[in-house]
Amino acid sequence: MDNDGQVYIVHEGVEMWCNQAYVYFKDNFVKAYGAVRIQQGDTVEMRSKYAEYNGNTSFAFASGDVVLTEPATTLRTDTLYFDRIKQQAYYRSGGTVRDTASTLTSRIGRYFAESKKYQFLSNVKIVNPKYTVNSPQLDFYSETGGAYLYGESTIVSDNSTVYCERGYYDTRGDTGYFVKNSRIDYKNRILFGDSIYFDRNRSFASATNNITVLDTINESVIRGHYAEVYRDKDSVFITKRAVAITLQEEDSVYVHADTLRVTGKPENRIIKGFYKARMFKRGLEDEQPTSGKCDSIFIDQQLGITKLIREPVLWSGENQMTGDTIHILNNKETDELDTLKVFNNAFLIQKDSAGYNQVKGERLIGLFTNNQLDTVNIIKNSEVIYYFRNDAGELVGIDNTISSSIQLYLEEQKVVG
Repeated sequence: MDNDGQVYIVHEGVEMWCNQAYVYFKDNFVKAYGAVRIQQGDTVEMRSKYAEYNGNTSFAFASGDVVLTEPATTLRTDTLYFDRIKQQAYYRSGGTVRDTASTLTSRIGRYFAESKKYQFLSNVKIVNPKYTVNSPQLDFYSETGGAYLYGESTIVSDNSTVYCERGYYDTRGDTGYFVKNSRIDYKNRILFGDSIYFDRNRSFASATNNITVLDTINESVIRGHYAEVYRDKDSVFITKRAVAITLQEEDSVYVHADTLRVTGKPENRIIKGFYKARMFKRGLEDEQPTSGKCDSIFIDQQLGITKLIREPVLWSGENQMTGDTIHILNNKETDELDTLKVFNNAFLIQKDSAGYNQVKGERLIGLFTNNQLDTVNIIKNSEVIYYFRNDAGELVGIDNTISSSIQLYLEEQKVVG
């Protein structure tokens, strides 16, 4: 008996206290009843209403409000088995583990005392004030708070939902690394990637290889092989074969560059492309495509303007246009091409079987109808070289005109006058 009037038993480094005990000396076996406490060193303690301990196998069984305590966590369950040789405790009828940050529950669980590791199986859940984790299998290290996720797992919070089929989450530092079908849903953006790093406190995520960033509000997609997303700043950075695709009615606009950056609220997205930028608008079935290339590109979706900056080249049907800077304006209601502006050293060239129709001037303003360039105005220091043909398509003359301004009309993307 100890000083508190409880039965006290010691066996090979294990201490046991209880209100009543039946000791089977021949079998080296103990049954303990009432306020049972089993302690191994100063690290692991188990309390219960009832317990059995086999000295031959060093195996313990406890039932009735079982509580297993180790330095960092507390495990509660109805029934617990403890193997002293393997230094493992396990339950099969549901258990709850609490640490300083979270509460973990599962139907089946195992605790590895030497590595301070829990292995949870079946209906695993972590509840934290900031988020909830659900997983079919989860390994949790009590000293570090690290959780390894296996199978179809989710981490759900007010601002984001993480999905992966294999990953790691630091429940104390609120960072994670996810692989195998991983994605993060930020309400108005969804980030997909082969591997994703996540930092909840910074509202930041980065992804590597086979990346897709889906803008669910503006119906646009960005692809590449490295991306960074800052949720609070509404900012996306993507590189390595980066391409942005924006749906417009039945058409699509493609923007490619070494690096793409998308910023702004959903109603005011701005796309910036840097280094070797290209754009392509496919056009509908009866329309010719519009494409361009430049060093940098700027797109303001709210204003409906696209700017091609530094050595821009624009192709509209059979027409090629160059200048110091090119602006393309869209009709915001229809998303169709509306106006073209070429600033400084404007030049338009169009192939003819006998040569090239050419127009140059200080500025160029073009107008579109049904996404097709149909009117071109050359302003200041204008010059044109135009090959005249009759209705039979025969060359009848070459016009070379110099003027302060020149206006040209096009049909089916060809100059007609």
